[in-house]
Amino acid sequence: MRLEDFDNDEEKIIQDRLKQKTWNEIRTNDSWAIFKIMSEFVNGYETMGRIGPCVSIFGSARTKAANKYYDLAEKIAFKISKAGYGVITGGGPGIMEAGNKGAHLGGGTSVGLNIELPFEQHFNPYIDHDKNLNFDYFFVRKVMFVKYSQGFVVMPGGFGTLDEMFEAITLIQTKKIARFPIILVGSTYWSGLIDWIKTVLIEQEETISPDDLKLIKIVDHEDEVVEVLDNFYKKYTLKPNF
Repeated sequence: MRLEDFDNDEEKIIQDRLKQKTWNEIRTNDSWAIFKIMSEFVNGYETMGRIGPCVSIFGSARTKAANKYYDLAEKIAFKISKAGYGVITGGGPGIMEAGNKGAHLGGGTSVGLNIELPFEQHFNPYIDHDKNLNFDYFFVRKVMFVKYSQGFVVMPGGFGTLDEMFEAITLIQTKKIARFPIILVGSTYWSGLIDWIKTVLIEQEETISPDDLKLIKIVDHEDEVVEVLDNFYKKYTLKPNF
């Protein structure tokens, strides 16, 4: 079938991805992709390396400004910036916008690591103009979050938020990076997940250690976030993770 025979854009994308390619086409495309990946790493390293200690705030792009978690994320970012940390977000709307807005209002560094997506994502107006980075590759963007963050503040979110959180926990658990605070905000929102981790992963299946839960802190107030960060780092010199 031809692309124009399909009913919607999603079907056309799937058909395009599945169409037969010659071995030479595959090799050529992969080879040139390496240069694009390298350019994103170089640009990210050069920009982020000049910024200084930062904390990443994660959460749903779908959260509206009237939502209580939007307001809380803004307050957290404001407090974080006043405590001397920069704020990194995914650069988009929702909780990400609230994080950048709070940092902006607090006079702190406001970084956006944007990703090219077919829906939802567009950069918000509260990012410092010289700290708005765009990525095509999720894995490059995720390296920037981990390498240049001294803490993760995880607000209510969806699959992307969970992905960032669990990847950080895995890297710390396996000692691929140094430990840093992972702070979950909203005990009501996260209680079901934490209960499942305790009852299924730890008690029933024994797939993780009980000590792994100690990598997570759960809070409900902006002051608690800064307290966790300050208590963790009062005996360390801040530096990139790897």
